[in-house]
Amino acid sequence: MQVLNYISNLAIPFTILIVLIYGLIEKNKVFDTFLEGAREGIEIVIKIFPTLIGLFVAIGALRSSGVLDFIIKIISPVISFFHIPPEIMPLAILRPISGSASIAIGSDIMTKYGVDSKLGLIASTIMGSTETTFYTIAIYTSVVGIKKIRHVLIAGLVGDLIGILSSVIIWNIMS
Repeated sequence: MQVLNYISNLAIPFTILIVLIYGLIEKNKVFDTFLEGAREGIEIVIKIFPTLIGLFVAIGALRSSGVLDFIIKIISPVISFFHIPPEIMPLAILRPISGSASIAIGSDIMTKYGVDSKLGLIASTIMGSTETTFYTIAIYTSVVGIKKIRHVLIAGLVGDLIGILSSVIIWNIMS
């Protein structure tokens, strides 16, 4: 374990050293290239900032308005039919929208029920088997300028649904 810790501590400085050596061998202006990349990164951040603000406001409104609880009440007959614990539903609903909101909900589930509980295991498996689909699509498509995202969105949401259902089914079988 000490060796792994030692290697991980050296990984980034070693990578930087390799880039510098390669730049010197190729006779590139490494620092100028770095500054140009940093400038492009700032331009991308400025491009996606309005999208991020919109997503954060929408997520905050969804969580604080009670809409999430209302949605869970409406779909409770379906989730009880599939033996999906209702405590998992806020995570399942918000995971495709926001990584930070889903981390907060997942942490809350694990704190309340325990990391080794059935709910904790389902929550952690959902976190690992799904993606923040809306966030990812919004960021990548806004940077590139893609307007028609229908097929990507459907594929991403189907993948999320399969990840959520698989997590519940596997842990219902395992425990």
